[in-house]
Amino acid sequence: MADSLIAGRPILSRRWHYEPGVALLALSRLWAHMGKQRFYDFVAQNLNEFILPGGRIRTYRLEDYNLDQINEGKLLFFLFEITREERYKQAAFLLREQLRSHPRTNAGGFWHKRIYPHQMWLDGIYMACPFYAEFSKQFDEPEGFDDVARQIIIIEEHTRDPRTGLLYHAWDESKSQLWANPETGCSPHFWGRAVGWYAMALLDVLDHFPSDHPQRERLVAVFQTTAEAVVRAQDLDSGVWYQVLDQGGRPGNYLEASASCMFVYALAKGVRVGFLGPENLAAARRGYEGILVEFVTVDEQGLVNLDGICAVAGLGGKPYRDGSYEYYVGEKAIANEYKGVGPFIMASLELERMAGR
Repeated sequence: MADSLIAGRPILSRRWHYEPGVALLALSRLWAHMGKQRFYDFVAQNLNEFILPGGRIRTYRLEDYNLDQINEGKLLFFLFEITREERYKQAAFLLREQLRSHPRTNAGGFWHKRIYPHQMWLDGIYMACPFYAEFSKQFDEPEGFDDVARQIIIIEEHTRDPRTGLLYHAWDESKSQLWANPETGCSPHFWGRAVGWYAMALLDVLDHFPSDHPQRERLVAVFQTTAEAVVRAQDLDSGVWYQVLDQGGRPGNYLEASASCMFVYALAKGVRVGFLGPENLAAARRGYEGILVEFVTVDEQGLVNLDGICAVAGLGGKPYRDGSYEYYVGEKAIANEYKGVGPFIMASLELERMAGR
């Protein structure tokens, strides 16, 4: 899959953006696991398209206050550790500066974007918090861990459904959005990829969190509760997960690849690092086999393809993005989108690690 991703593509994107960041992070982990120079070279080539002298980032605008723009910054630590080039460190400090002044809810949660005031999205936890935690570790900023935990806990407290254990896609503190429940402020549905982002974020944050931090066990418990809900939502027939997680039998709903890959990654890694019991590995393997059957094909050129990836889904900004069931299932599924390919590679790596390869 990684070779298919980079085939004929010297640069994944001409703008600094979270989507290529997901795929490049997967390639950096693949390089660390396998030592194949072509994967490191591809990551470096793509980051060097943007990281300029002095740590400036081409096409990035701090004043947009967009959490999505933090995600690709996770690669900066990787490249700085290997090359010791100051521009990568300086760029990481630039992104950290965004988080210092980023607008927040009254309780201190980051708005998803400046153009989405008072709103926290599950997506944003993945985009910003693993970067924030790694920055705090690398550059000795212990108070950053308190803030990372705050982000994760605030959104969990507001979006967790006590009946299913799943999390709603977003929460509007002002309760003014078209999609917001007038009593809770939550969006109305459990979108698969949003929960996938959150589950991956928890694990990636905990990779960097101090073992003695007072909130560490709380974050582990949040992950465990999320994983339990994800396993319950798994489709028994296919082994994968639906676009709208709790409504598999409803007309229009479809099996979705990116969330399925994210959940396999989260379950397998959760077992590997000791947060989940070994019984969860069976669910991860069942999910992975389902992904291979439902979504993966190999074409005449020998390229591996991943189909069934929801192209995009969000809330607000455009009138039709109203958070309704019809909206989510109306978003088309496409092939080989980075938000699916990256998690597929990461899920594959986790299962290889569990197999001892």
